[in-house]
Parts: sequence; C-alpha cells; structure tokens
Amino acid sequence: CDVTPLRYHVLSSSSHAVEVDTSMELHRSRALSQDENEKLVKDSKPRKESRATLVVIVGLVTVLVVAAVTSTVVLLIKSKEDSTHLPSDPLQRAIALQERSPLIDGHNDFPGQLRWQWETQLRRVNFSRHINTTHTDIPRLRDGRVGAQFWAAYAGCNSQFKDATRVFIDQIDVIHRLVAGYPADLQLALTAVDIENAFSQGRVASLIGVEGGHAIDSSLATLRQLYALGARYMTLTHTCNTPWADSCSVEPEHGGLTDFGKIVVLEMNRMGMMVDLSHVSANAMRDALNITKAPVIFSHSSAFALCDNPRNVPDDVLDRMRENGGLVMVNFASHFINCSEHSSLSQVADHLDYLVNRAGADHVGLGADYDGVTHLPEGLEDVSKYPYLTAELIRRNYTDETVTKINGLNLIRVFKAVEEVKNALKNEMPFEELISPKINESCRPDF
Repeated sequence: CDVTPLRYHVLSSSSHAVEVDTSMELHRSRALSQDENEKLVKDSKPRKESRATLVVIVGLVTVLVVAAVTSTVVLLIKSKEDSTHLPSDPLQRAIALQERSPLIDGHNDFPGQLRWQWETQLRRVNFSRHINTTHTDIPRLRDGRVGAQFWAAYAGCNSQFKDATRVFIDQIDVIHRLVAGYPADLQLALTAVDIENAFSQGRVASLIGVEGGHAIDSSLATLRQLYALGARYMTLTHTCNTPWADSCSVEPEHGGLTDFGKIVVLEMNRMGMMVDLSHVSANAMRDALNITKAPVIFSHSSAFALCDNPRNVPDDVLDRMRENGGLVMVNFASHFINCSEHSSLSQVADHLDYLVNRAGADHVGLGADYDGVTHLPEGLEDVSKYPYLTAELIRRNYTDETVTKINGLNLIRVFKAVEEVKNALKNEMPFEELISPKINESCRPDF
C-alpha cells in the first residue's frame, strides 16, 4: 500500500526537476545571441524529448507496479476470504473442503465385485447408475466427493502357485477398461501429479493397487511388469504367507521377511512402487521399515490399540511413521474398528483421533475397503458417506488444514516422496536375484 505514494513522489520529483531544468535553459538563452539561441534551442530539443520519454517510461512502470501490487493484494484478500467464509455448518463445510482438495481412498474392491458378480464383463453392468449389490458406483462416488480412488487388483490365496498372476493381470485389465469406459468421470493416474490433474478436471483419479504379494509368483521380473501395467502399490501379502513374507492371518513361517522379501521391498523402492504393509505380520512390518528407502503405506488398516485384530497396526509401528514418513489409511470394516460386526462412524473417527495423536496428523489417511467387506459402520454404509466422516472431524475441532491432509494430501505427499526415491535410484540396475530354495519347481523354468 506504500508503493503508490512513493512512486508518485518519485515521479513528481522527477517532473519538477525537468521543469526546473527547462526554466534554467530558457533563462540562459535570453543572454545569448540570436544565432546562439537558435543553436541552443536545436540542441536542447533532444534533451527535452529524452526527458519527456523518461517521464513517460517512469509513469508506465509506476502504473504497472501499482497494478501488480493491487492484484496481489486482491488475490491475498480473496484467498483469505475463501478460507474464512467456508460454511460454518460441519457437513456443508466438509463438502466444501472435499470440493477444493481431493479425498483419496486407499482401497476399494469394486474390481473384485466385477469378477465375482459379472465375470469382468463390463457390458453387464452400468457403473454410471446406482448398483444395488455394491458399495460403489459413479453417482455415489460423486455424492461422496471422492477425488481419487485406488482400485484393488485382487486374487484369492487359493490361486497361489496356480493361476494367481493371470488372475491379477485380468483384474488390472478390468480396471483399465472400467476407467476407459467412463472417461467423463474417471481418469487413470500413474503419478501424484496425475491425481492433481484429474481432480482439477473434475474426474475421479483412478489408481491401481495390487493386493497380495502372491501376484508376482516370487519373480522380480513379474513385479516389474505389474508396475509397467499401472500398479502403483503392492500389498506384500494377503491372508496367506508368500514364500518370502508372513501374513498376519496365519501362522508365521519366516519371522517376517526373508532375504528375498527384503529385496522385493528394495526393488519396489527402485521402481517407485509404494510398499503396502496392510495384511502382513507385525514382524514383517518391522522388517520392511528397517530396509525401505521410501515411505510405506498401510492402504487399509486401523489402530490395534483400539481393536486388537492382527490386521491393525501396533503402537510400536505407529511410532515409526514420523521417521519413515509413511501413512496409515484407516479401514472402515467393523471387524477392524470395533472387533465385531457392529460399529459406528464415531468409532471410525476415534481411530483417526488415536492415529493422529500417536503417529501424527501427517501420517494418517483413509482406506475404507468398500466392496471388500460385508460389515460397515452405521453412517458409512457406502462411498457416498465420506462427507459425514469429514464433518465429524470438523465437529471434533480438526482444522481445515488437518482435515485436507487426512483426506488426501498426505497420500499425495507420500506418493511424491516415493517418486523422489525412484528418481534418486534411476541409475541403479534392477535386482536380478532368484528366490532360493526354488518353490514348486514343477512349474518353474529350469535355468
């Protein structure tokens, strides 16, 4: 605000100097002969024109500076007004926040429903209309103001050592076809920037997560090809142990990760694929944190301290999230929230409270597990309900900044950090180790 008078003062002073100089020249010309006077007038014209040009330039610069300062002030005032003039009603404020900053969910099993209900034949289902037999469809994604969704490519553990890799690729394929089939609403995202771009264009950024390390059949080459097909995280196990990692759902075989399992983590770091520790045993979580060069995620897990289901994250692991920079994305399933078939939206918010207090607000996100579980909290029955959870956090005095971090900005930060590690390791050669001893040799190549 002080720029304008200062510039005008300088301009006024410069104009006055020009007038004084011109007056002095005229006074001196009277004392000269006519020839000398004519010569002086001729000589003085360029100087007068130069000074006049200078005055014009200074004036133009002054106008531009004033305009720039004014527009900046207006933008700052508008930004402040946008922040302070959000609706005070929690639900309306929640909707407004989700419309300006993406809500990103870490895990949705709708692709599995496409397989189980419709044999992955998209012509048999209309995703743009309400579907009575699922938690997810485009109208409810829109009602829930979902900004980005990780779609799970999943094959059951009964496929391990059999056709698991083929089934996982089938599932990745159906995700690609689903996204391509609804271009007005869905947009494939392979990077963190892709998420931001899709959101800015009003589409749901669609990402692929591989749920279960048995997808790679203990092959680093297969892991690399899953990444090439678009997978941006892999859950190291599902409900079965792999030959290189322990699941939390069965008796451990390895005490965590084997040496090959640790190489899997490092290769994921090199490629820029997020390491997902949902479903793995607590010791496998610890081993992964000890070896990883990038932040990890728990794409759909809650707090063990509030519900002692082994699918949830124990305190000692939560305590390492700040150092690692990773993210725990809360699962909405009632069995992981309240250790029973019944739970409430408020109890989901309790898990968020606990994780924020224990791990820090920068390390908490959402991974509801819609269409992958049967029992959900009252008030969070499907993907349309996210604003109600956001509103509950607002009622609990979460700041707008913290809410938007939990809803999605934390995931974007982690994704970008993983990409930075990838860029730092871009000159590293891919790992070529083979698992030893060989597993199920009858269907393995004889090197």
